[in-house]
Amino acid sequence: MASTVIETRGLRKEFRTRRGRHVVAVDALDLAVPRGGVHGFLGPNGSGKTTTIRMLLGLSRATRGQMALFGETVPDRLPQVLQRVGAVVENPKFTPTFTGRRNLQLLARTAGVSSRQVDAAIERVGLRGREHERFGGYSLGMKQRLAIAATLLRDPELLILDEPTNGLDPAGIRDIRDMIRDLGNDGVTVLISSHILAEVQQVCDSVSIIGRGRLLASGRVADLLAGSAASVRVGVTDPARAAEVLAAAGFGVRREGEGLLVELATPTDDPARITRLLAGHEMWVHELSRQTADLESFFLDLTHGTGPGADPREDA
Repeated sequence: MASTVIETRGLRKEFRTRRGRHVVAVDALDLAVPRGGVHGFLGPNGSGKTTTIRMLLGLSRATRGQMALFGETVPDRLPQVLQRVGAVVENPKFTPTFTGRRNLQLLARTAGVSSRQVDAAIERVGLRGREHERFGGYSLGMKQRLAIAATLLRDPELLILDEPTNGLDPAGIRDIRDMIRDLGNDGVTVLISSHILAEVQQVCDSVSIIGRGRLLASGRVADLLAGSAASVRVGVTDPARAAEVLAAAGFGVRREGEGLLVELATPTDDPARITRLLAGHEMWVHELSRQTADLESFFLDLTHGTGPGADPREDA
């Protein structure tokens, strides 16, 4: 486990709802988060992401299976590794009338770390110049930054963030995204649970995708997208007739606006074959553009049919 900071084997979580219904929130989950960089933990609402994170942090007990952080079995060895981990899983509790800096100073004193760590954390999350304002007057994005700063006081090797951009406006999302990327570049391993796929693709080096508590795919983002279906946008004067010809030739075709979106057999398939095929039926292509694979399309194709997850208590 030396090359991974998080690893699970056959992880399972069962519980009963208040109405007595038996629910499996996490089912035989094998998860491996590599050391270094930013790793996305993705899945439809209720797919088991938050439940998994809570089990890793000792906030919820697994029904069965194995978990390890830095190669140390948890929860048995959790006290030995907890100082190497920072996490923002639930809304942090800060005193609204205290400044951001004062809140961090109190946490630092409790944790036994120096005031220099407070200054360093404020700098790393971009709150320099705003640290003397009252927490109660902070925007949602600034509150999230302060929560992350609190986890950085111990200079953790692993940072776990559950939906860190939830509820933020586009500017706040961008700021948190940039901060997470910087932390990953600084050598911190960041595990980020999120449903904003476009943001995840911009910041994550690798991802794990789950559905109904089971692992569906895992690996480097570039590798996953390289193996996904490629498509080409086709512009032609008679799209309805062109769709019939292409479908008869075995292509997957669907209308997209005034044009067609045509799936290739493989990512390396030559789109010129579409032009030749249509020209043979005296239809002339005026647009032929390869569509770049994106994580959102890959995610939706992979999780199609998984529906809402099994854990109704999860927010994500």
